[in-house]
Amino acid sequence: MIHWSPKLYVGDKLKSKLDKTIKSIDNRKVTYGVFCITFASNRDNLFDILNANELRFPYYQRSDIYIVGLTKGREEALVMVQDLLIEVYQNTGEFKVREYFT
Repeated sequence: MIHWSPKLYVGDKLKSKLDKTIKSIDNRKVTYGVFCITFASNRDNLFDILNANELRFPYYQRSDIYIVGLTKGREEALVMVQDLLIEVYQNTGEFKVREYFT
């Protein structure tokens, strides 16, 4: 199941199509060039960057996925992860991203 952060971070290139993109992801439809920043599937890591189309695979349909960011393109996703980590650390002094975003 997909869970969306109430404070969803959205890349500049995707803002104009946000509602349509979220609807496509929720309905497991194909999206082009959209990347999701999620809590890491391995608790030893902080975030995963996934192509939104990966969420269509059965493994992800059976998993709880918590999306904190959406971008158009992997490069924008990498920059967003960097910004998210800086924000978490500046506000908490730690890298406890799950606690910060939930």
